Amino acid sequence: MRLSHAFAIAVVALSAAACASSALVTGRPRPPIDPAQVRVYFSAPPGPYEEIARLQTGSGAFTYGEQNKMNSVIAKLRKEAAKLGANGVLFTGTEDGYGGSSVGVGAGGGRVGGSSFSSGGIGVSISPSQKYAYGLAIYVANPPPAQYGTPVPPPNK
Repeated sequence: MRLSHAFAIAVVALSAAACASSALVTGRPRPPIDPAQVRVYFSAPPGPYEEIARLQTGSGAFTYGEQNKMNSVIAKLRKEAAKLGANGVLFTGTEDGYGGSSVGVGAGGGRVGGSSFSSGGIGVSISPSQKYAYGLAIYVANPPPAQYGTPVPPPNK
């Protein structure tokens, strides 16, 4: 029982580390703001801006579907930018991580104390590949009001 408990803790820790975000601070952070106030710019921001940090994040080990992965990384970029007081993220790109399905088969046998034994097993992994996203946490001094009808995924809390 103790070994399975330790294994479960290790799996949870690795899963949490796999979807962690990072920020390399390159400017002056400000007080944190609500992630809902952070706007994502997929082309150029509307005017001059100040760079605060370079951001990197992953979709998470158990996120399925391309749209769900994209929503996940955008929400995480917004959340990380908000922690640094940035009111915008200049999206710089994504890449797909490794993962996917695999199947393993094993068999064994032997003899112990006059008794023989045999065993077999099949292992299946259906872990999806992660999506990684990159962006710049920026501060735009006077951002224009949000355009009507511009879809912005809500931040995950």
